[in-house]
Amino acid sequence: MTELYDRPLAFVDLETTGATANIDRITEIAIITYNGRETSAWSHLVNPETRIPAFIEGLTGIRNEMVADAPVFKELAFEIQQRLKGHIFIAHNARFDYGFLKNEFKRLGQDFRTSVLCTVKLSRKLYPQYKRHSLDSLIERHELSVKERHRALGDAEVLVQFWKLLEQSFDQSVLQATIKELSARPSLPPHIDSERIDEIPEGHGVYLFYGENDLPLYIGKSNHLKQRVLSHFSSDHLASREMSLSQQLRRIDWIECAGEIQALITEARLIKALQPTLNIQLRPSKAFCSWFWNDEQERAPLLRLVYARDLHFGRQDHLYGLFKNQKEAKNTLSTLAKEMKLCPVVLGLEKGTLGKPCFAYQIKRCKGVCCGEESWLQHAIRLKLALSRLKLKSWPYDGPAVLSEGAVKHVIDAWCYLGAATNDEEIETLLQEGTPSFDKDTFRILVKHMHHLQPLKRSAVEE
Repeated sequence: MTELYDRPLAFVDLETTGATANIDRITEIAIITYNGRETSAWSHLVNPETRIPAFIEGLTGIRNEMVADAPVFKELAFEIQQRLKGHIFIAHNARFDYGFLKNEFKRLGQDFRTSVLCTVKLSRKLYPQYKRHSLDSLIERHELSVKERHRALGDAEVLVQFWKLLEQSFDQSVLQATIKELSARPSLPPHIDSERIDEIPEGHGVYLFYGENDLPLYIGKSNHLKQRVLSHFSSDHLASREMSLSQQLRRIDWIECAGEIQALITEARLIKALQPTLNIQLRPSKAFCSWFWNDEQERAPLLRLVYARDLHFGRQDHLYGLFKNQKEAKNTLSTLAKEMKLCPVVLGLEKGTLGKPCFAYQIKRCKGVCCGEESWLQHAIRLKLALSRLKLKSWPYDGPAVLSEGAVKHVIDAWCYLGAATNDEEIETLLQEGTPSFDKDTFRILVKHMHHLQPLKRSAVEE
C-alpha cells in the first residue's frame, strides 16, 4: 500500500466521441492501478453505439470499424467497477473522465461514486510557477515518455510517470497534505443529493439556496459556480452561519451567466425580488438620496439633498454620492467639511448666522467664508474639489446602449438595465417594454464598465 494515502490509486483515461458527458460516449478506457510498489494496467476499446466523428477519428486514431465488434459499456461495467472499487480515481482534468463514467453508469441505472483527484489541480498546486498544466505541458516540462498520445493507455501511463516523479520530488508530508486537500469531498447537507451537485456548472452564474416551504435562504454569485457552492459546505463545521445554512438547506438552483457582469446584475435583481433571509447587502431600497450642486443663485446654498423620487439619473448632471438616507449623506458631507476646512453653516450642516464666525472657524476648522475671511468662490472651488470623488457619472449617450459580454448584449438606458439579448429582435423587444426604475446597485456595477458601452445604432432601435 502506498504510504502517501490509505487507499490504492487508479489512474484513468478515456477516449470519447466528443466533450459532452451526457450526450457523447466512451470509445476506449484505460485503468492503471498502483499500490505504491506495483502497477497493473488494463484497457479496452468500447463500442459507443454511435458514430465517431471524423475529427475524433483523426485525433485519437480510433476508427468506427475498430469499435464495431468491441463490447458496449454495459458488458464492461462490472470489470470497471471492480478495478476502481476502493481506489482513488486519478485523471487529468478528472471532471471530464469522472463525468463520462458517471453518466455511463447512470444509463444502466447504477450510481457511480468515488474519491477523485485531478492531476491538473495537483500540478497547479505543486508547480505554481508555471502557467500551463495541460498533459502536453507536463510531458514536455518533466520529460515524460509517451507511447501513444490521445490513446487511453498511453495517456494513463503518462499520469503514472508524473505521479512517481512527484513521489521523488516532494517531501511525503507535503505531497500527502496536498492530496488530502485536493481529493477531499465536502460533506453535503443531508437533504442535498450529490448528483445534484455534480450537475452544477463550473463557470459564471448565480446560485439559489432554498429551505423549508421553498423559501429562499441565500443567493450568491460566482465566476466558478460549482466551486463556490461546495465552499459553503466545506467550512460548515467552522462557521455557525454556514452550519445553520446547511441544516436549513433543502434545494439548490442556479442560473448560468455569460460572464461576471450578468452574474452580478442577476444576483442583485434576484435578492431584491426574493429577499432571501441571509442576504442583507443588496436588499431593495428606494429611499436613497444624493447631493445636487446648485449654483444658480449667488450666495444660495450650494448643495441640496434630492431623493430618489425626484432624481433623473443619466439625464441629470451635478449629482454627488448615493446614500441610503439623509443621515448617511450629512455624515459624509460633514467628514469632507472637516478634511477641507469647509464651513458647516454655509453647507447647512449646522445652524448659525452668516457674517459671524462659526464654531468651526473659532477652532480653526473653517477658513472663514461665514465671516468674510474667505470668498464664496474660493469656498465653492474647495467644496467642488472635495466632492469630486463622489461625483456620479452621467449617462454619456442620447439614447440606449449595449454592453457586450460573450454572446450576450446587455441593453442599458440612462443606467437602467433593460435586460440581456442575443440578437436585434430581442433588443427591440427590450426597448419596447420600457425603461425600469433606476437601481443604485445595478448602477454601481454598470458604471465600472462604461468604457465598453456602445451606443445602439438607429437601425437597431427604430421600429
